[in-house]
Amino acid sequence: MEKHLGIGLMSGTSLDGIDAVLVEISGKYTETKVNVIDSLSFSFPKELREELKELCSPLTASLENICSMNMYLGKEMGKIVNDLLVKANKQKEDVLYISSHGQTIYHNPAGGKRLTAVPGTLQIGDLSVLSEVTGITAVGDFRTADMAAGGQGAPLVSFVDYILFKSEKYSRAIQNIGGIGNVTYLPKDGTDKDVQSFDTGPGNMVIDEVVTRISNGKENYDKDGKLAFQGNINTKLLNKLLDHPYLVIEPPKTTGRELFGADFVDKVIHMAGDLPSEDIVSTVTAWSARTIADSYQRFLEVDGNNLDEVIIGGGGSYNPFLMKQIKENLPEKNVYTHEHFGISSDLKEAVAFAVLGYHCLQGQYNQSPSATGAKNPVIMGKVAYTQPGAYKRVFSWRGN
Repeated sequence: MEKHLGIGLMSGTSLDGIDAVLVEISGKYTETKVNVIDSLSFSFPKELREELKELCSPLTASLENICSMNMYLGKEMGKIVNDLLVKANKQKEDVLYISSHGQTIYHNPAGGKRLTAVPGTLQIGDLSVLSEVTGITAVGDFRTADMAAGGQGAPLVSFVDYILFKSEKYSRAIQNIGGIGNVTYLPKDGTDKDVQSFDTGPGNMVIDEVVTRISNGKENYDKDGKLAFQGNINTKLLNKLLDHPYLVIEPPKTTGRELFGADFVDKVIHMAGDLPSEDIVSTVTAWSARTIADSYQRFLEVDGNNLDEVIIGGGGSYNPFLMKQIKENLPEKNVYTHEHFGISSDLKEAVAFAVLGYHCLQGQYNQSPSATGAKNPVIMGKVAYTQPGAYKRVFSWRGN
């Protein structure tokens, strides 16, 4: 089976940076084999994070800044790829493709009331710029194809979760905790048509924003859950948060900063009143854990379905307080991290997009309609190349 080198890029809703992973990949669908060769992570500086936050809100975004940031991120992603190639002692000619999720600044799966207000989504980090800076074919802008087929445009990693984690013995929930939490449910001995997936609600997003505010910008996340451990969970505030209407919407469903961003945290701070800062952090962290556990009971463990194992990845898996709360809310489940299965929690989504891009170039379906709500399977991804060498490397390969 012919093997190729590809690069996956991931920049998530936490707005904390970009993960880049160089993989060796072969095969297709359930026969896909992928191995990590090397990786590199870039943390966004404070100024860039704040600019991205502004672009995620219709109240503060401008067309000029969106246009500029699209090009800027394409260049920065290209620089990260080039640095990764140097680190791995590889040349651009060695790499078949780059696959980039892009940076989501707005995701609206519901649409609006106006005739033209159809569902839509926008990820920035221009693919042509990325290809030009690196000299490698770039694949990206995945979500729109799923939405064109009536899907939510997310969660997209469910396709890869099925490849990596399907089991004949155990029913599993593959839980990612990035800015937003999302789950893929894989019933034991199930097929791809049995996959369920949806955004469970806030992951780290509200926690991070609260920490940023109470620290006056000195910290942008609760390292090791330190603040949460120092505080107490306030039941009154927790119950108010659990009343959020998103939590009872039936899947498929997705969300983002549109619901749980800075404007929402304004309301949380107001509801908290004069609670100690540590109590607020402790409570919103406990809330994230409850939204995950409650969503399993409400939407997964129904109609005779059971759940044996929960496998957690993403930045939230490194927060001991959050993990403790999840385990306490799921006392009868075996709770693991991705590392238990030899997969990096940090790099999993970058690896996943390397897999999605590879399938796009093969002309293969790379999404799970049962997870996103799409009417039919589609090939997600758009392809950009700006130099003949990149074009020839891709089109001389037939995906066999």
